[in-house]
Amino acid sequence: MSPAAPASARAATTYDELLALARAGELGPDPAGFRISVAFTTRQAVRHEGRGTGYRNEVLSLRLAESVGSCAVEPGALPDGALEDCVGADVARLLEHPTPPVRVAALDAYLMHVTPHTPENGARPVALPAGTSLEKSRVRAEAVAGLLTLPPGATVLVVGVVNSLLEALRSRGLGYVPCDLKGGVTEWGEPVVTDALGAAGRCDALLVSGMTLGNGTFDALREHALRQDKQLVMFAQTGSAVLPRFLGHGVSAVCAEPYPFFWLDGGPGTIHRYRAGRPGGAR
Repeated sequence: MSPAAPASARAATTYDELLALARAGELGPDPAGFRISVAFTTRQAVRHEGRGTGYRNEVLSLRLAESVGSCAVEPGALPDGALEDCVGADVARLLEHPTPPVRVAALDAYLMHVTPHTPENGARPVALPAGTSLEKSRVRAEAVAGLLTLPPGATVLVVGVVNSLLEALRSRGLGYVPCDLKGGVTEWGEPVVTDALGAAGRCDALLVSGMTLGNGTFDALREHALRQDKQLVMFAQTGSAVLPRFLGHGVSAVCAEPYPFFWLDGGPGTIHRYRAGRPGGAR
């Protein structure tokens, strides 16, 4: 199977609308005609050299032909049997699966197949050099932070705490409010808030993980950015092919990082940046 051009230029303004368009075959070929060949999870525990704290990741990934769609989940949260539900299933059925991360991963795989990360689709590649996990994390963080256009002294809400991103913001003279559902503190002892919407009002821009697609908080943050005319930059291992669909509808830029992620391999890699208003960038 080769990638097919979108069958419709219709744009969705919410995640649920995008799901509905995909189910109806409005974004490309009928998803009932595509089956997931491989379903797998990736579990990771990391503590970068020189860092005092670490974290864990778990990601559900689904392979459709040459494309892999992914959705991060809280470690241990994926239901038993989810992989068996997915492997060999048609995409249309998975777009209606009762488990939200399954729906996200299926939509991501489908859209990655329909509109891969290419310049024709609005993507601009950024090379990640070979290096340690921390070195690659910092290069990625610079690429993400560089999508914000803010004066020094502005404050950014960071949803999904990544210490390298916080470093990159500080290097630009930007303040930040770290936010994560797990709470806790950052590497530097700063408190991490748990209520993203509650903190958004006191911030000038939003820098948000694609994981918000899977936990159902993305649309509320997108709507806040749209109403308040704030920049919303997404950094996306989850839903890397989904989130560019919202450029110009509350999302100002996306740093898309499809599988395999930077933390899986010490070799070189590629991430893809999108900006609203760039030709092909807002569908």
